[in-house]
Amino acid sequence: MGSIGAPELIILLLVVLLLFGSTKLPKLARSIGEASKEFKKGVNDAASEPAPAASPAPAPAPAAEEKVTMTKAELDAMLAEREAQARKEAPPA
Repeated sequence: MGSIGAPELIILLLVVLLLFGSTKLPKLARSIGEASKEFKKGVNDAASEPAPAASPAPAPAPAAEEKVTMTKAELDAMLAEREAQARKEAPPA
C-alpha cells in the first residue's frame, strides 16, 4: 500500500476537470480558498476570545450605519410574533 503518486494525482485532476468543467474550476478554487480563510479566521478569533462570564451581557444595538440583513423566513417570524403580541395587549372588543 503506497501513497498517492504523480499518476494518481493527474488522473484525479482530469476527473475533476471533466466533472466541473474549465469554467467552474476557478470559481470552485476561489470558494475553497475563501472558506479556508474564514475557517482559519474563526479558529484564531475563538482562540483569542476570553472565556464567557457567568451571566451574559445583553447584545448591543446595531449602529445606525450598520446594515442588518435577515431572511424572508426570519422577517415573517418576527412580524407574526409582533402581531401576536399586539393581539394580547389589545383591549377586548
